[in-house]
Amino acid sequence: MIKKICILTLLTLTMQNAFAETIITGGIDYNVTRARNELTSPNQNTIDKKYIKTHAYDYKHRTNLNCLLKGEVNQKDRILAMFSDYTYAIMYFEDQLHVYYYKNDGSLLYVEEKTSTQYPYKTYKYDTSGNLVNMSLRTSKEETFIFSPNGKLIAHWVGKNGYDEKGNIIMTREYAE
Repeated sequence: MIKKICILTLLTLTMQNAFAETIITGGIDYNVTRARNELTSPNQNTIDKKYIKTHAYDYKHRTNLNCLLKGEVNQKDRILAMFSDYTYAIMYFEDQLHVYYYKNDGSLLYVEEKTSTQYPYKTYKYDTSGNLVNMSLRTSKEETFIFSPNGKLIAHWVGKNGYDEKGNIIMTREYAE
């Protein structure tokens, strides 16, 4: 009997050590209400104006537009994105918590500030006067909830489809890998 107890104790200790090294991860499921609550408490209504002042104009806008037209979105110091209205965005590798949105003439439209680069994370987009334009909760590459500053759902993106609060498709998108 003592031999069985010793073996059970030894197995238990071995199992505890094995489980101590195990990292358990799990996803968090968000719905519109939970995403809204996550973004609005605490609400981030301001941005440091230095991000607006130092990026008020994209001095490489001609180069960036040429790269975008050629499909060369990955540059050595930045990633570029172009939108259907001919505006474009830049995220610099040295500061991946900010994304700058420009008109095709190189003038700044918006600055987006991220809380992290790891999913899930929040983003807050500001105009050039520093006013909050929208906020989003990005739960994965395929899913994003976007809200107005007062908490009204603008779109819930799942893959290529953007949905309203009732689940109706209101927009579609395509993005390249």
